[in-house]
Amino acid sequence: MSAQSRPGSVLDNPVWAALEGPHRDFAETGPAGLAARYPASVSPFAALCDPEDPHAWADLAELAGPGQEVWLTGLLTPPSGWQTLLSLPGVQLDGRPVRGKEDPQTVRLGATDVPEMLELVALARPGPFSKRTVELGTYLGIRSGGRLVAMAGERMRPPGWSEISAVCTHPEHRGKGLAGRLIRAVVAAVEERGDSPFLHAAAQNTSAIGLYETMGFTLRREPLFIGLRTPDTKA
Repeated sequence: MSAQSRPGSVLDNPVWAALEGPHRDFAETGPAGLAARYPASVSPFAALCDPEDPHAWADLAELAGPGQEVWLTGLLTPPSGWQTLLSLPGVQLDGRPVRGKEDPQTVRLGATDVPEMLELVALARPGPFSKRTVELGTYLGIRSGGRLVAMAGERMRPPGWSEISAVCTHPEHRGKGLAGRLIRAVVAAVEERGDSPFLHAAAQNTSAIGLYETMGFTLRREPLFIGLRTPDTKA
């Protein structure tokens, strides 16, 4: 069975698959069409159509510009001239066994909630979240006393899949099961659309991974999250 026909194979290159598919309206593409990225205000992630093709790397360098920071995920070896700023081991989890469940206490979050969402992200540090990340999919939150105390939503959307992301809870409200409730509520929205959930986590975040596994998520792959600086062609 080829990589293209293997179930879930779009998850091998999820950013590229999303930007070529459901998120194509967000895509900024290189002049050769071999690299793409989200606008910085939406997400820091970029992608290559083929990480083993040096022409794709050259296209990404031209798209981003000299000496600029880009983020990628996968099993990648950048060519010479690229500076590695961060290489973080991660896990990719398949959520097809997880059953969604709507929660009447969750509220839909939108543009007007972004300041509160950014405050929560700064406290809980779930990963990259920008001013326009909320535009990528369904984001749900739980409020206590009018304050946003927990949230979760969707980020990358390869065809047939949706990445559960930005799962975070205010430190004062942890241990109450809010994250699990929100994940199931987001999964319910994903399932209603006919897609399947997946997610990423830093490999060192064993407590979060433990929660996801108890919910039914299973390990699919162990990618890297890589921060790179493009070659400084002016040097």
